[in-house]
Amino acid sequence: MKAKSLSLILLMGLSTASTGLAQEIKSTFNTNPFFGNYKSDYNVPPFNLIKNEHFKPAIEEGIKQQEAEIKVITNNKSMPTFENTILALENSGDLLSRVSTVFYNLNSANTNEGIQQIAKEVAPLISAHNDNIYLNDALFAKVKKLWNDRAKLKLNAEQNKLLEKNYKSFVRSGANLNAKQKEELRKINSELSLLTLKFGQNILAETNTYELVLDNASQLEGLPEDVIAAASETAKLKGKPGKWVFTLSNSSVMPFLQYSTNRKLREQIWLAYTNRCNNGDKFDNNATAIELANLRAQKAKLLGYETHAHYVLEESMAKTPSKVMDFLNQLWVPALAKAKVEEAEIKEMMVKEGIQDAVKPYDWRYYSEKIRKSKFDLDEQELRPYFSLEATTNGVFMVCEKLYGLKFKPLNNIPTYHPDVTAWEVQEKDGKPIGLLFMDFFPRDSKRGGAWMTSYRPQKTENGKRIPPIISIVCNFSKPTENTPALFTFDEVTTYFHEFGHALHGLLSNVTYKSLAGTSVPRDFVELPSQVMENWASDPEVLKMYAKHYKTGETIPDALIQKLENAGTYGQGFATVEYLASSFLDMDFHMQTKPISGTAAAFEKASMQKIGLIEAIVPRHKANYFSHIFAGGYSAGYYSYIWSGVLDTDAFDQFKQTTLFNKEKANSFRKNILEKGGTEEPMDLYKRFRGSEPSIEPLLRKRGLDTKTK
Repeated sequence: MKAKSLSLILLMGLSTASTGLAQEIKSTFNTNPFFGNYKSDYNVPPFNLIKNEHFKPAIEEGIKQQEAEIKVITNNKSMPTFENTILALENSGDLLSRVSTVFYNLNSANTNEGIQQIAKEVAPLISAHNDNIYLNDALFAKVKKLWNDRAKLKLNAEQNKLLEKNYKSFVRSGANLNAKQKEELRKINSELSLLTLKFGQNILAETNTYELVLDNASQLEGLPEDVIAAASETAKLKGKPGKWVFTLSNSSVMPFLQYSTNRKLREQIWLAYTNRCNNGDKFDNNATAIELANLRAQKAKLLGYETHAHYVLEESMAKTPSKVMDFLNQLWVPALAKAKVEEAEIKEMMVKEGIQDAVKPYDWRYYSEKIRKSKFDLDEQELRPYFSLEATTNGVFMVCEKLYGLKFKPLNNIPTYHPDVTAWEVQEKDGKPIGLLFMDFFPRDSKRGGAWMTSYRPQKTENGKRIPPIISIVCNFSKPTENTPALFTFDEVTTYFHEFGHALHGLLSNVTYKSLAGTSVPRDFVELPSQVMENWASDPEVLKMYAKHYKTGETIPDALIQKLENAGTYGQGFATVEYLASSFLDMDFHMQTKPISGTAAAFEKASMQKIGLIEAIVPRHKANYFSHIFAGGYSAGYYSYIWSGVLDTDAFDQFKQTTLFNKEKANSFRKNILEKGGTEEPMDLYKRFRGSEPSIEPLLRKRGLDTKTK
């Protein structure tokens, strides 16, 4: 049954002929938790009460309510003002926003077949609703009038930014198109919404389908005990006791590739991992990726842009595709040279072991680990006991307290969407609440891969009162086993600090309007708060504060820290090249001026040949499972991580030149970047913190790519 609007319900209630239907609708509103006020602390969504059948009626009702609110704006006969147009638009759609936020977050972090089916049903509805707003001539006329008169309006800086954001959103969404073009745009947007959804669902399904099942202990040679234990636990959960199961989750496949001495098995799981959605079956993404790229190009051209990349980058720090490509090429040359040196070292070790074959991608992690151990006496298994979930969490909290005076209080009475999720109240030094934080660390079949930060409620200010945000970080880290707690690789430690940096961006936001809060900034600026946090994770001074052995409580030894430092930039050729390869692939897909034909895999191959990628390395994200750009909002923006890398290494360099926890610099970073959200231009905010534009030199030194020393 479809939900009716509130006004319609009242009318039906007055009609005796419709009493039965009215009672049915009233019952729906009484039992659907989205239709009432949340009654939990922080107004957290009542996850314990929400069922799949609640989503679609609430989304449909949310659409109807916002349609009515938009009609009030357009029917207002008064001259448009900031309050009756921009602010009214900002405050519209509360129900739709609340239910959509919960729905799409669960679709990523704790999905099921029911949610996935609903997603397919509501995607075109929401796409059409958004088009109905941004292609509404009467509404745009009011916004445009305010934009043209902005010099006379005496708005403050944040009001001006909200007006600018709204005006640009309308223009970039097709408000200036003619009627025929608008219909074409509606069709493209509807197709894009479904294809994006399909692409992501295919990756999850393909990832969950594969299992490498081992039944002989000899097949486990080289694997650390905790990796074997985790595979045994997975086997039990999948109904295969007495065996060992490895999956395509990064916390399972990557340790296998790093440690297994069995080259054939490494090849087997590697091919499964890199051929996801490229197997010609129902989960194949070849055609979907091409359709997405072509539709985006078609949309960009319709809106007056040369390519999709030109459309996207107009609102970025980089501004143009040529600037992005120049930047990537500046890094590519030294990175590829470094990777070739690393490849030669691997080849030399393989020959010593009697393997004459060329270096393959499934060899790289295995031999890199052996070389790291040989050259630097560093075995990652030595590190893991010092990085339990508890120790790493303490480290993250400690850094936040020392930098920003924050405190973290565990909450046990807050509803969560899964038993693995923990809830925390984030407080100022004086105990004043800042926001609520959910943390969800371990992989499961209902969660997509990777790690991300999201929000269930962005920060805003109402009647002079700051409304605290509800933020969540979602990861796929190594799970605890029967005998050990969750012990992280150093990559996982770094990812934890990274996502927590995003969380701080959302939690410490202190703006008036939710549309400008927290991470509502360009893609190539949003990674600054996350990546700058990574620097504290690996600093020797900080490691001594939090890296404690999970059994003995012993602090990580100086000798082990020294090994980490000695290893320094080893492996950065590989890491930078595989990342840059994906960045080039992203730009190639989205700089096309003519429709792409063939398969996504074939397009990727041609793209990689063009930049001279060596065969021993593949892009970090191959085309068929490149969810960042085809399902995650990073199209023509994957370069952002290394662009922000320039900012974060330059910013951290300011701390290193004084003290790691310099209060003045930390306060400036908080006030000028973390609290400001999208209220000002990113470079203006950065220069206010830094005093000048960033230098690329700290990034090159950090990655060992400085051309002066290579």
